Amino acid sequence: MARPLQHPHADDIGLDGVLHALADPIRRSIVGKLIDRGEMNCGETCGDMAPSTISHHHRILRESGLIRSEKRGVAVVNSVRQVEIEARFPGLLGAILQQHRT
Repeated sequence: MARPLQHPHADDIGLDGVLHALADPIRRSIVGKLIDRGEMNCGETCGDMAPSTISHHHRILRESGLIRSEKRGVAVVNSVRQVEIEARFPGLLGAILQQHRT
């Protein structure tokens, strides 16, 4: 049986973890795609990357509290925890992604 995916409680989402996760341009791109398009599976957010690289980036985002991942059959579907992030760090995610996109 596969291990359940671990997500931090909203109160445990820390600024250092969020900034670390968003320091990587690939992870910023993943978060931006998820915000723009809604729920997506891991492969849809990363294109032609190696599966281990895709898993690594999604694990960092999940453990930082930025995304929620849910197993649906054999797929893992991801979404951004926008409400929780905005409540903890108002305006942070939007400002970082705006700079990423320019």
